[in-house]
Amino acid sequence: MNKIVAKKDLAPNIKLIEVRSPEIAEKAKPGQFVILRVDEKGERFPLTLVDWDRQKGTITLIFLEVGVSTKKLGTLQVQDEILDIVGPLGIPSEIRHYGKVCIIGGGVGTASAYPIIRALKTAGNRVVSIVGARTAQLLILEDEIRKFSDEFYVSTDDGTKGHEGFVTDVLNELIQKGYDFDVVYAIGPAVMMRAVAEVTRPHRIKTIVSLNPIMVDGMGMCGACRVTVGGKTRFACVDGPEFDAHQVDFGELIKRQRMFLAEEKLALQLWENRGCSCHE
Repeated sequence: MNKIVAKKDLAPNIKLIEVRSPEIAEKAKPGQFVILRVDEKGERFPLTLVDWDRQKGTITLIFLEVGVSTKKLGTLQVQDEILDIVGPLGIPSEIRHYGKVCIIGGGVGTASAYPIIRALKTAGNRVVSIVGARTAQLLILEDEIRKFSDEFYVSTDDGTKGHEGFVTDVLNELIQKGYDFDVVYAIGPAVMMRAVAEVTRPHRIKTIVSLNPIMVDGMGMCGACRVTVGGKTRFACVDGPEFDAHQVDFGELIKRQRMFLAEEKLALQLWENRGCSCHE
């Protein structure tokens, strides 16, 4: 169980793994996630379900190697097993016929946007997709997303591919051209999702974001993933992860995401130096 059956490098430090997990694959829906623990000493951390194959009994996960846990996960090879995977967790995306929808993926958040794009297109929507990254080398799933998009746009911070600038530039330009979106989805870094919300707010366009706060148990018991939405406390794991972007307190979310940066940096240094034989 939880055996890795395929692995692929998508971009620098971004990996895709396909894992045998038939019970999760059977119930998975767009917008949901799993909680993993790589080994007995590892922490619990969430990853969005990118794809699933009910016949094969597998799920697909994409992750950025940024801390100890994701780097540990990245060291596993095909036929290795992940100690724990719990899911599917979270409330699935509301998939229905809206009309014209815009889905925006930033960085590795593009992986989370993909199953929603596919599902909304299958539901008969006209889908406009915008994907962005710091540089062209970090763009992922372009071909897969283009397949389910009526219109497809790319934005890179440095201009190495597509629009030079941010995904919000592209969104704002489309709105100014008269695109009357019935709903906008944004998934990526909190600062990007906040910026999208500020673009759509004056136009009163329904905007949904998938939040990524610190998360531990994923079942609403620990309270680590609490966020403020509409002035009320919500738990991203059981009340989300999707919320009305115009109601989210992004300032608080960003502060909470940065609470343990020093500890995370120290943990990574210790892990990377674990085999060092240096002497003082």
